Amino acid sequence: MKVEVKKDEIYAWCACGRSLNQPFCDGSHVGTGLDPLVFEAEEDAELYLCTCKQTRTPPVCDKSHCKEGEGEA
Repeated sequence: MKVEVKKDEIYAWCACGRSLNQPFCDGSHVGTGLDPLVFEAEEDAELYLCTCKQTRTPPVCDKSHCKEGEGEA
């Protein structure tokens, strides 16, 4: 999911997949044993944040959701 982040702002990326505010945490993880990944934006930027939770580079999408030869982020 493409999102705009602002330099020095703190973000909490949903790691559990339950948030209704994807790709950001809304607290739905409570009781799952999973915590959000909290990060600070280093610059104003557009990022593609993972929503499938399979990325090897959280919170950024690495196209793990794509099967070979199919689709893009």
